[in-house]
Amino acid sequence: MSTASSEVSFKDRMLSLGVARVSEAAAIAVSRLIGRGDEAAAETAAVTAMHTELNLLNIRGRIVIGYGEQDETPILYVGEEVGTGNGEEVDIGLHPLEGKTLAAKARPNALCVVTMAPRGSMLRVPDIYMDKLAIGPGYPDGLVDLDMPPAERVRVLARAKGGGPEDVRVCILERPRHAELIAEVRSTGASVRLISDADVAGVMHCTRPEESGTDMYMGSGGAQQGVLGAAALKCMGGQMQGRLLFRDQREVDLARRVGIEDLNAKYSRDDMIRADVLFSATAVTNSSLLRGARRIDHYLETETLLMRSHTGSLRRLTYRTKDF
Repeated sequence: MSTASSEVSFKDRMLSLGVARVSEAAAIAVSRLIGRGDEAAAETAAVTAMHTELNLLNIRGRIVIGYGEQDETPILYVGEEVGTGNGEEVDIGLHPLEGKTLAAKARPNALCVVTMAPRGSMLRVPDIYMDKLAIGPGYPDGLVDLDMPPAERVRVLARAKGGGPEDVRVCILERPRHAELIAEVRSTGASVRLISDADVAGVMHCTRPEESGTDMYMGSGGAQQGVLGAAALKCMGGQMQGRLLFRDQREVDLARRVGIEDLNAKYSRDDMIRADVLFSATAVTNSSLLRGARRIDHYLETETLLMRSHTGSLRRLTYRTKDF
């Protein structure tokens, strides 16, 4: 148990099923919109359902990673207080619908994600980019590092696996900004799995390489999604590093506003999530880790990964409800 988690009372076991219901509710709300081509409607459905379910929990919750800032959205904004106002003070990180384009086009890896940790233990970051590097469990601490060239990361991981670079599979977001990164990784002989969206799922995949076919995740993506990915890794095992990327002075000012002083800081998994955490992800569409929402006769069925870092437990929950 970390020092932070030993100092903070966090009744994560009692809260865990409630957290699962939050991500389930969002996925159920989106299910009828899968493949309909309406990203905005799918996202709105997830946001509304998640907000409603959070307010049923006996918590004094504060959203740290949210759907936007207060001037951008009326609900699920950063800083919003949610829950009944009774119970524990907690930080909440969420992505109501990671991969809204994937859901609208019925493509794999759309997820509804929520995390919960003791108040003050979740890193608050602005909605900017983060350079990320993640590997799964079973390797020595500090095996790979953001300051290593990408090709060196591949070779180091290959040696630790007991093979060559051709045995390493790397997940990277398919973006023009990653063209050089992709070329360098491929030059080693490693295999590159390109994804169009959903980099929380990308980070999660490297923790279960035997299921997902992914050993390492690298590249830049949303900083807030980076914190959510760190929460998943804290539960599932694995290592992660992240460093904020700034494109202009406005983004620097955003970081200062949320209390970030060292703009060049390299954050570890445990810097981003400083105490025990709950993590729940419900699949909207199929992925290598979870089965997407589906209709069977007159029922709707969803599948959720519910994890607790305190015990290292992972539950795969199947929920079936009448499809009205």
